Amino acid sequence: MAQQEKVYSDDEIKQRLIGPLKYWYVEDGWLHRKFKTEGWKGTLMVVNTIGHLAEAAWHHPDLTVSYASVIVKLMTHSAKGITNKDFVLAAKIEEVVGWQPALEGGPLEGMPSGDQRFRYIKYD
Repeated sequence: MAQQEKVYSDDEIKQRLIGPLKYWYVEDGWLHRKFKTEGWKGTLMVVNTIGHLAEAAWHHPDLTVSYASVIVKLMTHSAKGITNKDFVLAAKIEEVVGWQPALEGGPLEGMPSGDQRFRYIKYD
């Protein structure tokens, strides 16, 4: 028999939505995040990234996809609420989708930010 996941209360969830998860919020029992993109190409890149992470984690969010945005909704269906699984996947999505190599000072310079042709996501 599988162990029951701890479901967090709204107050407990709000306490965890700091630091890397500061752009996430709770609404209607789901953990939400809206990513704004520069258009369809960026939207598809964000969706595919989230799809890969979710499939690898075997924990699947609901996505609302439009031309210039992606809304991610996480909730552990089997527990009927927000659990550690949701926080861990949200943190991984935030880390990967929000990655900006140029800010790390390493050999990867990242996208040219001044040229609209190359931008695909609007960073917070």
